[in-house]
Order: sequence, then structure tokens, then C-alpha cells
Amino acid sequence: MAKLNRIRVVLAERDLNNKWLADKLGKDQATVSKWITNTTQPNLETMMQIAKVLETQVDDLLRFDELPEIDTKVE
Repeated sequence: MAKLNRIRVVLAERDLNNKWLADKLGKDQATVSKWITNTTQPNLETMMQIAKVLETQVDDLLRFDELPEIDTKVE
């Protein structure tokens, strides 16, 4: 599975952990753990909440370098 988000990286850059994020969002720590390990992904609304509490932008939390190549040729 591709790593689609950088939540773990951003938390580490700020010396924060998943328990802190879970408390700020009112979410279960196990849920946040799944997000930071890219086991599951938060929905867009939650991603916006994460960006807000981390004082960053949603696009800073997303990783685009590992997305598969898409053939855009029109036949």
C-alpha cells in the first residue's frame, strides 16, 4: 500500500505524537495510529481538522511522490 499521508512526519517535526493528535481531535488513539501508519486514511473533513490543529495546509499532509502513473492519452 502506498503511503498517502505525511501525518507521522509532520507530528515528528513538531515533537508531537499520535496521543496528542487523538486528544486534540477527540478521536481514539488506535484510529490515529492507523492514519499515521497509512493503514487507513482519514476522510477529507478529518484531514482538514488535522491540518488546522497542526497549523499547516492539507497538501502538506499528503504525499504525491508515490502515486501510480496514470495514462492520460486519449484514443
